[in-house]
Amino acid sequence: MKPVRNEWNAIAESFDETRQHPWRECLDFIAVHDGTGLDIGCGNGRHLAPLAERCSSVIGLDGAPAMAAVARRNVQRQGLDNVTVVVADATRLPVASDAVDIALFIASLHNIPGRRHRIAALRELRRVLKPGSRALISVWSKWQDRFRMYSLRQLLTPWKTAGDVMVPWKKNGMQVERFYHLYGRGELRRDIRRAGLHITRLWSARKASERHPDNHFAVVTAR
Repeated sequence: MKPVRNEWNAIAESFDETRQHPWRECLDFIAVHDGTGLDIGCGNGRHLAPLAERCSSVIGLDGAPAMAAVARRNVQRQGLDNVTVVVADATRLPVASDAVDIALFIASLHNIPGRRHRIAALRELRRVLKPGSRALISVWSKWQDRFRMYSLRQLLTPWKTAGDVMVPWKKNGMQVERFYHLYGRGELRRDIRRAGLHITRLWSARKASERHPDNHFAVVTAR
């Protein structure tokens, strides 16, 4: 991702231990498809197998070499011979224009520091999608349970930094701080539209929070 951050390399193995199951939203999104699939910020590759089952070829991209190595190992263990995992920057995708039939950008956009870079990544998504092809994007919500009071206090923060937080990863004796940009639905809508993508559906869902949605999802198409 942009920039490649050492914390994701540090937690790659323990991250893999906790991310074994694909999200239902992703499975529903790719239920019927073929052609070329793309997973931007693929992490440990948990969504590569569902893509591989439905696409003739799949590319998984991650900016952290250690995380990409874990994804590559998982792909090999599952015998997915139509999947390639590449270390790549989300703002400079090593993919030809108009080449992708379906794409996932799950729980990764929010890890890119700086709105300019996040919009650049969305523009790259638009570039590689075939006209009319779809992508599913997810980001953390600023109004989820654990950050609700923090987000209320940040209403007085200058807009350029509002929503930026450091989230600790605490597992296997580690204490690693990770960057997240917490999104409101309106901000996500504006960034997607500024990148030139068309929103066909935008909704929020609870993945871990008990009361308030902790993730926003958007289905987008290339114009």
